Amino acid sequence: MSIPSIRQEIDSSRKSGVLKTILIPPCPELLARLQQAMAQEQPDLNEVARIAASDVAMSAILLRMANSPVHIADGMPCTTVGQAMTRIGLKETTAIMTGFLLKNAIPVNSPHLARFWERSAKRALAMSFVARQLPGISVDLAHTYGLFCHVGMPVLLQCVRGYGSTMVEAAARVDRSYIATENANHRTDHAVAGALLARAWNMAPELMAAIRLHHDLFSLGDSRVEPEVHTLIAAGLIAEHLMRLHEGLPEDADWIAHAPQALDWLNASLADVEHWDDLLRPILDEA
Repeated sequence: MSIPSIRQEIDSSRKSGVLKTILIPPCPELLARLQQAMAQEQPDLNEVARIAASDVAMSAILLRMANSPVHIADGMPCTTVGQAMTRIGLKETTAIMTGFLLKNAIPVNSPHLARFWERSAKRALAMSFVARQLPGISVDLAHTYGLFCHVGMPVLLQCVRGYGSTMVEAAARVDRSYIATENANHRTDHAVAGALLARAWNMAPELMAAIRLHHDLFSLGDSRVEPEVHTLIAAGLIAEHLMRLHEGLPEDADWIAHAPQALDWLNASLADVEHWDDLLRPILDEA
C-alpha cells in the first residue's frame, strides 16, 4: 500500500467504518509548536527553548540528561534549559521533548501495558542507533518511529471494550499473528489505530505509512510502497530484535520470518546485527 492509499483507507474508515468510534486524543499544543519550529528550513531555536522551559517536568528531564555521565564529562553542571540544549544538541533535545509530550498526552495506567513508554523510549534509542549505522535514514524520523510504532495499543485500550483481554489472547496464541487476533475481535488493530493518530497529528506521511505497515512485513520490497517506508519498517524490525536481545527475550515470529528481507533491503548482514548488539547494549543499559 502506498502513502496515498493508506491515507485514503484511514480517512474513509474514519468517516464511516470501524475507526469512526476510535477516540484519538488531540495533539498536544506544545508538540504541535515543536513540530512547526523544527519544520522550518532553519529550526527556530528560541521557540524550541521557550517550549522546553514552559513545562517544569520537561525542563527537569532535559537538565537531568545534560548532567548525566553520558554528557557531562568534565564540564560544569547545567543549570538552565538553554545550557542543557547546547550540551545535548538540538536533535536529542527535540527527541526527548517529543517523547515526554507523547507520554503525557496518552497516559498508560494498565497492567496490560506495563513499561509501555519505557520500552517505547528504548525502541526509539535503538532506532536512532540503527539509523546512524546506515546511509539514507533520517535519525530524527527513525527516533520518532520508535516512539510511535505501537502507540495504537494504548489508544485502543482506552476506548475499545475488551481490548485488554484481546492483548492477553493475542500474546498467547501461536496459530495466528497478534494483529490477526486484534482484527478478529475488534475489526481493527493497533497498526491502523497508530496510523490514524499519526494522520490526525499531522506527522510525516512516511511515518504514518510505516506505522500502518509495521506488521505487514510481507510487503517489504513491494514496488507500490515508498522506499522510505520500507526502510523505516526494516530498521524497526532490527531495532526490535536488538531490544529483545538486550532484554534476554527469544526471537519473535516477525524476526524469524522476515529478517532476511529486512537485512537485504538495508544491505546489512547478521554479522552487522551482532556487532550492533555489542555497541547498543551499553546505551540501553543507561536508558
